[in-house]
Amino acid sequence: MSEKAPVIGISGNFRNGDCTLAEAYWASVSAAGGVPVIIPPFDGIEGLSVLVDSLDGIVLSGGADIDPKYLGEEPLDGIEVNPKRDLPELELVRLAVRRRVPVLGICRGIQMLAAALGGTLYQDIATQHGPHSLQHSQSGKRHERSHSVTIAEGSLLHSMFGCGELDVNSFHHQAVRSVPEGFRITATAPDGVIEAMESVKFRSIMGVQWHPECMLMAGDRSMMPIFEWLTAEARLHAAAKAFHDSCVTVDSHCDTPMFFDKGADFRDRDKSVEVEYSYVGEDSPDGSKTFGYTPLVSLPKMSDGRLDAVFMVAYLKQYGRSEAELEEATAKADRLLSLIGQKISLCGGRVSLARTPGQVLENKAEGVKSVVLGIENGYALGRNADNVRRFAERGVAYITLCHNGDNDICDSAKGNSEHNGLSGFGREVVTQMNRHGLMVDLSHASEKSFYDALESSALPIICSHSSARALCDHPRNLTDSQMKALAEAGGVAQVCLYSGFLKKGGGATIRDAVRHITHMAGIMGCGHVGIGSDFDGGGGIIGLEDASGFTDLTRMLLAEGFSHRELAGIWGGNLLRLWERIRAGASLA
Repeated sequence: MSEKAPVIGISGNFRNGDCTLAEAYWASVSAAGGVPVIIPPFDGIEGLSVLVDSLDGIVLSGGADIDPKYLGEEPLDGIEVNPKRDLPELELVRLAVRRRVPVLGICRGIQMLAAALGGTLYQDIATQHGPHSLQHSQSGKRHERSHSVTIAEGSLLHSMFGCGELDVNSFHHQAVRSVPEGFRITATAPDGVIEAMESVKFRSIMGVQWHPECMLMAGDRSMMPIFEWLTAEARLHAAAKAFHDSCVTVDSHCDTPMFFDKGADFRDRDKSVEVEYSYVGEDSPDGSKTFGYTPLVSLPKMSDGRLDAVFMVAYLKQYGRSEAELEEATAKADRLLSLIGQKISLCGGRVSLARTPGQVLENKAEGVKSVVLGIENGYALGRNADNVRRFAERGVAYITLCHNGDNDICDSAKGNSEHNGLSGFGREVVTQMNRHGLMVDLSHASEKSFYDALESSALPIICSHSSARALCDHPRNLTDSQMKALAEAGGVAQVCLYSGFLKKGGGATIRDAVRHITHMAGIMGCGHVGIGSDFDGGGGIIGLEDASGFTDLTRMLLAEGFSHRELAGIWGGNLLRLWERIRAGASLA
């Protein structure tokens, strides 16, 4: 973990043509161990992006009212807005949340969080909340406490102060009316006005309506836990950024290419495409219903999450196995692989197809993202093992031998044990994959297929997106015995971020992913574990919904005690080393 003091930006006020900031803000940040810097209210998304990337934490300070027009409302009489601040701070918040920068909002700051992320505000508490509201604009000194707030159990505030009630000061007439999606109310005034909220997805975003910084200026350190929390989160964020800067990070499995022919643009963060209901999620029911879907992996999201490389697969659903259907499966794999290349070519040199581990490393050094090709479901091979060579020549790095159903190669974890493991043709396929330097991927395979392939392969195998069955009893997950056998043979297993494979009944969070990584590392050793999100194939969990959240996973693993060296392996080093070994062991025909 980084020993340097984290750099925490504080949004400056703007008055009479000057950027100003009350001493209490920077004094509180400094007293908590942070290095305070002032964020001036300037326009320009590119400049703000550079600024946000340079910061380890952010304090949104108090000040004038937020213009109601940004929430689609006409202003009431008496609203005093500060147009210089609103737009830059709205964008600042959105950038910070996308890049997982810890944020503390104070007074206007909590309102800014709500406004930027989809909540609503009271323009004026006295006229809109009700006639019996407290006097929220106190006349006493700024460090004096004018009323109490009730704190929710289990909240960050409750963990900081260890109590359910706190006396606070109050200087506002606007307030949060409703919190954004993904947030919860964590403190309220006696009249019901929201006094604090926090993100339920990320443990690093919180807002309070009072002014905790004012207490320190009167020699009162009772509110310092709030700033100490922010500084601790910022220190972890700084360590995560430093790790991602120095090490190659790899996601070994995503299904994003299945949306490329639906109009998905790899260059776009938020563009939605129309898809059929059954296209998303391994256990989704079939049906004709369509809906708008935003892919979870894109160049902007990889940049936000500081992800260097992703294995994009040509996914094939298991259909019939007539000659015509097998030929169509092979042709579809070819089309998808070509489409991946076409999408990457539109990225202006910011992304490159990588055919070798060395190219992934070279791209990282040049600031270029890497896409590596894979095929999910050996159905693409038909009954022709020579297709292994052809796909290898196209740059495919691994083939997942099956998907949700038995094929001509092996039995699936969700199949009918047609071959009692690996078929004779499957053994030939494994031999050809060894010969041509392709990684054999056993995610989705039955246990018998797994052990047969482990025995048949002259080189180590991988499981590109599989989690631990001991923590979530699902046939797609690996038993501890499988993991031990895999590690003994030199293979790697990449933890899958699919909710149903992390927690029975679903509802998995980023903490469940950490539990699986920790368990698998304990069974196999850190040198045999990695991360394969399964994004756009059903992957995505609370707190790690898309590729933009990967630095949060790093932060949590650092907090869990994983060393820099261990994380370097888990985040890609293990897989790249194995890939290089398989390429070196191949005797190309």
